[in-house]
Amino acid sequence: MERQQMDSLVEWKEKRNRKPLIIQGARQVGKTHILKQFGSRYFPVFHYFNFEDSPALSGVFQKDLDPVVLIKELELLSGKSIDILNDLIIFDEIQNAPKALTSLKYFCEDMPEAAICAAGSLLGVTMNIDSFPVGKVDFLDLKPLSFIEFINALGEEQLSSILTGHDISQPFPVIAHLKLLDYWKQYLVVGGLPEAVEYFRNNKEDMLEAFSKVREIQTALIRTYMADVAKHSGKINSIHIEQVLRSVPSQLARSVDGSANRFILKDAVAGIRGYDRLSSPIGWLERANLILRVPVVENVEIPMIAQVKENIFKLYFFDVGLLGTLSQLTPQQIMQYDFNTYKGFFAENFVLQELTASGISYTYCWQGRTSEVEFLLQSATGEIIPVEVKSGSVTHSKSLAAYIEKYKPSKAVVVSGRNEGEKPRRSYVPIYAAGKLPGFLKKI
Repeated sequence: MERQQMDSLVEWKEKRNRKPLIIQGARQVGKTHILKQFGSRYFPVFHYFNFEDSPALSGVFQKDLDPVVLIKELELLSGKSIDILNDLIIFDEIQNAPKALTSLKYFCEDMPEAAICAAGSLLGVTMNIDSFPVGKVDFLDLKPLSFIEFINALGEEQLSSILTGHDISQPFPVIAHLKLLDYWKQYLVVGGLPEAVEYFRNNKEDMLEAFSKVREIQTALIRTYMADVAKHSGKINSIHIEQVLRSVPSQLARSVDGSANRFILKDAVAGIRGYDRLSSPIGWLERANLILRVPVVENVEIPMIAQVKENIFKLYFFDVGLLGTLSQLTPQQIMQYDFNTYKGFFAENFVLQELTASGISYTYCWQGRTSEVEFLLQSATGEIIPVEVKSGSVTHSKSLAAYIEKYKPSKAVVVSGRNEGEKPRRSYVPIYAAGKLPGFLKKI
């Protein structure tokens, strides 16, 4: 499966003053796969070291962190010589070896010519350790497969080309629109985790059976994430972390026709009230890349960060396929829903997931007294652009009208199932094209 982040890896390789690169992301988003693919394509040789599979590997870093010494030890352990000028060195699951993390500082300072990539599923959780090489590493975030990566993985090159090259200010070709909507529903079931996507790709001729197996894969992955919570939560109550995680889809599912509600803290963990007592579990899940937070603001002024209250926000799941599994909606229920009655929280979660995968780090939600706009994004000129997400094909919105009346943006965006294109002061974007919004905003 081709990942768009491969281009970023190639750019890193060609940087004059590159540092060791750390790839972050939730477990099973494809970090190992993309690094091995990168090594095989762009280096004569790559050397792969996994700190989870090889207990002896951590011992190499216990005595001496001199890069010259470490390279010799790694050669002895692997039985292969390492050409530091030409080869790629991969350290996988590096969060299991704090000393190896620290060594990246010395590789940066004393052996900058070496190409070193590290990956870890819970690096965000361990970045507060004293020995973390702050300022001595580059970062790359890897998310689940985006929708366009999904249809590429399914071999739909023509549709992928249309979606990539199309100007979303214009309507899509009708047949392409209908096909892309159908694949979008499939994506809501399968999600973007490579194991689920690969199985579905190879077995989609029997879609019912493929969906059933995908759900088994997703259920097993959820168990893995819960095991990670129990193993790596440290001083934070692992039961509270798990309860917050399971509360995200249940709270999102309360909204059927309208927008997802803000996260209700008192409903997350029985007997616990207040953000202070839940900030640590929520923060842990964010650092583990398992949830996405969107602050809710009442006033829209730049800088937006100044309008944020830390205890008022929405929480979404990092992968819409797992969201369906945890929401206990069957694949058949998802595929059979008429788009006009589709669950609004699925649409919102998908759009946020696409925005995040496209490189947008900060999004906000606006709520007035009786109105709400799901996402606020910043254009290239610094203007705040409202993005309304409609779960069906009805695009009229009193909330968006209230926002426009109050703040008078030069442009507003409506994301829905419709295929309308540009209208005066409003752009109507089909939901499957949400990942193109960052590029669209650069033109505003």
